[in-house]
Amino acid sequence: MNGTLPSAIVDAHHHLWQLADGRYPWLQDGYDARAFFLGDYGALQADFGAGAYRARTEGLNIVATVHVEAERHRAESLAETRWLHAMHAKHGFPNAVVAHVDLLAQDADAQLRQHLEWPLVRGVRCKPLTAPGATGSVRGQPGALQDARWHAGLALLCARDLAWDLRVPCWHLEEAAEAIARVPALRVVLEHAGLPWDRSETGLAHWRRGMAALAALPNVHVKLSEFGLPDAPWDAGSTVRVIRETVAIFGWQRCMFASNLPVSGLRVAMPELVRTVSEALAGLDAEARDGIWRGNALRFYRIDAAGR
Repeated sequence: MNGTLPSAIVDAHHHLWQLADGRYPWLQDGYDARAFFLGDYGALQADFGAGAYRARTEGLNIVATVHVEAERHRAESLAETRWLHAMHAKHGFPNAVVAHVDLLAQDADAQLRQHLEWPLVRGVRCKPLTAPGATGSVRGQPGALQDARWHAGLALLCARDLAWDLRVPCWHLEEAAEAIARVPALRVVLEHAGLPWDRSETGLAHWRRGMAALAALPNVHVKLSEFGLPDAPWDAGSTVRVIRETVAIFGWQRCMFASNLPVSGLRVAMPELVRTVSEALAGLDAEARDGIWRGNALRFYRIDAAGR
């Protein structure tokens, strides 16, 4: 592979969990590989703490990280935020927290206020209802992106200057753009490059339309993360293409690298992921590469850049 490996990385998306200290229903209460987008996830049903994260990223200069809520039991969302601050105090990371808040709930603002008592909280991930495939539809159903409660919830985020981590598969990207356009000042970051799971020409054309609709909104950013494919091995070649097209659509100033550890490890080891992204970014100048690897995430998540 060609491409300059990064001298410093901000990992804009990863997870940590300690199964004895919290309830993670998807890991503990039942196992259904058919319901998980990468299939067999048995390897994830174990603790993944600071030591495990450092072991996976050994040899890389990770200067800061962003923790995204890990589907802990929704009654324990605030406990997760509290635990992550204890992890930061002990280990020096994560350096920003994307918490879970039910933005469709009547008490959404009260939930936000509770999380904002913790200083590392920078955003919220609350997932819309989505269809299981590109040929299905949940349009108009409660929780789908047309639900009027999304406008109210996203407006609350905007009023409190919090970002929305958006996680939907590619067949919902255009609908997401419609919802976000109603709250134009809201800062949004699309996770996992919009999940382009269908790498055929037809599938990529569909993905590209959705990405262009989101990129037309100037406050929408994107994470170059989780390129694993359902029911298929790691595909470095098509991933390089997806990364290059994402950067071309959004501009390098709105793109940020993220690992999605430990989930991404089901398909690719961290060194291979970094090499693949490095190859994809090889045609960019040093300023753009540093922005994607480090600077853009520092700015978006308002991480103290002192010494980073």
